[in-house]
Amino acid sequence: MPDDAAASRAAAEEESAFSHPAVDPDSTGTYGDHPDQVIDFYAPRAEQIAGVPAPLVVALHGGAWRAPYDRRHLSPFADFLARRGFAVASVEYRRGGVLPAQGGAGPVAGRWPDTFDDIAAALDALPGLVREALPQADPRRTVLVGHSAGGHLALWAASRHVLPADAPWRTGGPAALRGVVALAPIADFEVAEKLDVCGNASLQLLGGEEHFADRRPYADPALLLPTGIATTLVQGRSDLVVPQAVAEAYADAAAKAGEVVGLTLLEDVGHFPLIDPAADACAVVAEEIAQLAF
Repeated sequence: MPDDAAASRAAAEEESAFSHPAVDPDSTGTYGDHPDQVIDFYAPRAEQIAGVPAPLVVALHGGAWRAPYDRRHLSPFADFLARRGFAVASVEYRRGGVLPAQGGAGPVAGRWPDTFDDIAAALDALPGLVREALPQADPRRTVLVGHSAGGHLALWAASRHVLPADAPWRTGGPAALRGVVALAPIADFEVAEKLDVCGNASLQLLGGEEHFADRRPYADPALLLPTGIATTLVQGRSDLVVPQAVAEAYADAAAKAGEVVGLTLLEDVGHFPLIDPAADACAVVAEEIAQLAF
């Protein structure tokens, strides 16, 4: 259990990250008929060099794949990146509903296979939507960025070409990405479950104990390596929500698969400063994205 000081700091970090008002996008596009199948677009706010399009950041929000947490909480971060010269596409997707009231059960994490269906469909539809909504963007310089559960989805989306052959989301080759920046990602389901990350969220995402082992090869980034796509993990050493051990396990799995994954560890940083425009850690994240995009 965390000590009182660590818990107090984590609570203050969360309060700061959620204190910013939501920022409305410049436009919103749809990639399906469900209300959650939408993408918000933020045009670059910084002055661009004439004739030079902006790198595109595709942002995937966290929240343990649970319905109460949607893309709106990531909108200040999307705006922060837009003000630093990036074009941003913030993806919404179907998340878990509410379990029957038994034993105090609350929102369940994710939907199988809907959550994965949505991420695959959104990424497939994105090039056409970006041409229409973000003519300032250069899709050839796309970086996929996700926080927490969204970090998992970013890693997963970049690994679709190495999914099992019978996976409906498998692609014929790697996505056209400059890279992935995963922020405190739920990147290794086995380790996440051992640590009870977000109340066994990854177990719920895969449909419970009876499906966990069978579905992991289709969903767990630590089992979908190597991807051949440049990948950086950014992790706070003081993260009490998704501990450092989860990111380290993914980096170790990548190394065993013959792939080098960057792991940037930030001292005295917890879970939420990575997406908090008021925090120094958020500027570090922007620099990690820029290193891949430019």
